[in-house]
Amino acid sequence: MEKKSGENIDIDLVYLWVDGNDPVWRKKYDVCMGKKEEEGHVQETCKGRYANNDELKYSLRSIEMYAPWIRKVFIVTDNQVPAWLDLSNPRIKIIDHTEIMPAEALPCFNSTVIEHFIYKIPGLSEYFLYANDDTFLGRPVGPGTFFTRDHLPIIRFRRKYFKTLRLMFKEKVLRKPVKNYDQIIKNAAELVKGKYGIYYRGRTHHNIDAYLKSNCRHAEEVFREEIEATFANHVRSADDIHRHLYAYVALAEKRGHLQCVPKRTSMRLRIEKDSHYRRLARFKPTFFCMNDSEYVTDNDRMRSRAFLEKRFPEKSQFEK
Repeated sequence: MEKKSGENIDIDLVYLWVDGNDPVWRKKYDVCMGKKEEEGHVQETCKGRYANNDELKYSLRSIEMYAPWIRKVFIVTDNQVPAWLDLSNPRIKIIDHTEIMPAEALPCFNSTVIEHFIYKIPGLSEYFLYANDDTFLGRPVGPGTFFTRDHLPIIRFRRKYFKTLRLMFKEKVLRKPVKNYDQIIKNAAELVKGKYGIYYRGRTHHNIDAYLKSNCRHAEEVFREEIEATFANHVRSADDIHRHLYAYVALAEKRGHLQCVPKRTSMRLRIEKDSHYRRLARFKPTFFCMNDSEYVTDNDRMRSRAFLEKRFPEKSQFEK
C-alpha cells in the first residue's frame, strides 16, 4: 500500500494574536510609539494591523471543521488571552512573547520580528503550520495538503506575475517608494540571492503555511547576524526581514516543494471590497484570508464578522 503524504507525523498549528482593543495593551503600544503616530492610512501602524474582530475564534472553527487531525494549537500573544478561549482544553496553549523572545526585542508590536521566534515554542512539533488569525480553511484538508511523501513542506506561492512587474516598474522607473510589506519581502529575497545566487520573486499565498523547525533553525544559522539586527524593531521597519526568508532558503536548498496556487486554491479577501465577497462565493477556495488594512472602516469589520458567523456558526471545542 502506497504511503500517503504526511502520514504518521504530528503536525501542530501556531497563531499570532493580539487584542488591539485591550486598554492595557494599548497603553503599552502608545508608550512605545511616543503617542506621535496618528491613526489613518499608515500601513505600518494602522488600526487594522491590531484590531480584534474575533477572527481567531472563527479560524479555529474552520480548523475543527476541516482539519481535525491537528495535534495541538499554540497561540502567541503579548500577555493576553481571548475571553472566549477554553484554556482547560489540553490541545491549546497560550505562549507569551516573553517565553520565546529576548529582552531586547520586548515589547514587540512587529509581527515580522515575532515570526522569527515561533519555531522556538517549547513542545512544538518538527512539522508545524503557521497562521494569522485572519486566515481560514474553506474545504477539508489533510496532512498531505501541507507535507509531501518525503515529509518536506509544500511552499505555496501566489500567481501574481504582473504585480511583481508593476512593483519593479514603480520602484525602478517611477522611483516611488515601495510599501513596507513589499520592501521587507525584497530584503529576504536579496539576502538569499547574495548567499545562493537565486532571486525569488514569488510570494507565499498569505495563508496557512507549512514549516519544519529544522528548516527554520538552519535558515536562522545562515543569516543569524542579519536577523538579530532586526530584533530592536519594536514596530514594523523598512529593514525588517520577512519570513519569506525561510521559504526561499528551503527552496534554494531543496528542503521544500514549490506549488503556485490559483484563486480556486487560495484567496486573499480585502474586507472593504464588495467584489471580493462575490469572488469568494464564486471560487470557494481551500484557503482564504479576511484581510483588514489601513483602508477598512468599522462598518467593514462588522460585515466581516457577520459573514464569518454565518460561514462558521458552530462553536469549536476551543471555546468556553
